[in-house]
Amino acid sequence: MQTVVKKWFRNKNCGVLDNRGGPEIQVRKEDLVGCSFLKVGVIVEFECHPGKQGLIAKKVSIFKQKKPNNRNKDNKEFRFGVMT
Repeated sequence: MQTVVKKWFRNKNCGVLDNRGGPEIQVRKEDLVGCSFLKVGVIVEFECHPGKQGLIAKKVSIFKQKKPNNRNKDNKEFRFGVMT
């Protein structure tokens, strides 16, 4: 699944992921892959599992978006100093 980080408490090493109107998804530092904390607003990928106190995210990693290559969109020849 993918969603946005809603809250992160550095002093508690845990946070909450947005569930688009459903029950919040809890995440702990131990379940992070490739990082030690999360920033609010970052998109993450994870596995969602039911827990005793609600939904828990496991194997949480930051979603890496591919950056579009906008260097030469129209495939026009670039000529320095000439407006096209």
